[in-house]
Amino acid sequence: MPLTEVAIKSLKPQDKEIKVSDAGGLYLLIHPNGGKYWRLKYRYAGKEKKLSIGTYPMVSLREARDKRDEAKRALYQGKDPGAQKQEAKRLVMFTAENNFEAIAREWFDVNKSKWTPEHAERTIRRLEIHIFPEMGPRPISDITPLELLNTIKKVEKNGTTETAHRLLQICTGIFRYAIITQRRENNPAAELKGALVPHRQEHHPTITAKELPAFFKALDKVETSRQNKIAILFTMLTMTRQGELRYAMWNDIDVSAKEWRIRPETTKMKTLHIVPLAKQSLKLLEELKGITSGNEYLFPSQQRLRHPVMSENTVNKILGEMGYKDRLVAHGFRALASTILNESNLFNKDAIERQLAHMERNQVRAAYNRAEYLDERRKMMQWWADYLDARR
Repeated sequence: MPLTEVAIKSLKPQDKEIKVSDAGGLYLLIHPNGGKYWRLKYRYAGKEKKLSIGTYPMVSLREARDKRDEAKRALYQGKDPGAQKQEAKRLVMFTAENNFEAIAREWFDVNKSKWTPEHAERTIRRLEIHIFPEMGPRPISDITPLELLNTIKKVEKNGTTETAHRLLQICTGIFRYAIITQRRENNPAAELKGALVPHRQEHHPTITAKELPAFFKALDKVETSRQNKIAILFTMLTMTRQGELRYAMWNDIDVSAKEWRIRPETTKMKTLHIVPLAKQSLKLLEELKGITSGNEYLFPSQQRLRHPVMSENTVNKILGEMGYKDRLVAHGFRALASTILNESNLFNKDAIERQLAHMERNQVRAAYNRAEYLDERRKMMQWWADYLDARR
């Protein structure tokens, strides 16, 4: 006799499990603890099987019958409802494990060894700030081009068009990786070409030679640690990029040779870069040793548990506090040095470019230049340090 809601509510548990049939193989299994579980008995490929449908009252009698009928339809079509349920569960788990953030971090781990530490840090930080909060939990297979565009457009509207374009480039790589690893069939980021406002490349702001005396006075007065002031002075003296400075290690410094040998993995060009050290640079390092010699890095972070080296924003933040916000950034010291050295007419232009570690587009010329100009560069770096001293 088919069950009714009233009959189900009146069923009491017993010392052992009991079955109460409804119809079409559907029955209610009542445990001694009072739990009531819907089950469906069916035959597939000549074997008797059971399908779990849910618990009562979470699944009502009517809903249980609907699920039974769905199973019967699957059987009629030659499908095993039990296998279908397992596949649905597997798909749910697969989707949960393959959300955008999970795949993005997997892609990041695969690729970060190819990048400088600074580039790797900036890449994951951009994702954490701009992309993960909205798209991170979403199944990567479900994300549409419009959804991705709307997320990146929010960054663009804040006026940071460069970051927006970088994010689109990063996401293109993530979706391409998802396709390769069979978690996605197409690349929604690739479809957004031309959908962002073009980014106009701007030169890094810098100061002129005439402004150097005022700059040094402001640096003396600004309230920050001596380690941070040395970081700024050492940046100016060595003409290096911030990633190279931040990840510099004491083992990279050869005092006897008066050289800082920057490891390939921290340089933009992925090649060893030699920086001849002027007397002033060596003096700063001697002072810095009394501050950070207990650490492997020259400029360790104040919060070492979170990150081993100083933040990429440290120098620029201090420059802003000195009154140079929007007028000077750390990278601008390289432009300043390049201008003054070229205008001096004392040094070979190729030697200047080599010291700045600029990319040589001519590969034959690049191979030649890598091995040349070191003696001239030593003289040039000492001249540059003396020039800066004179402006103090």
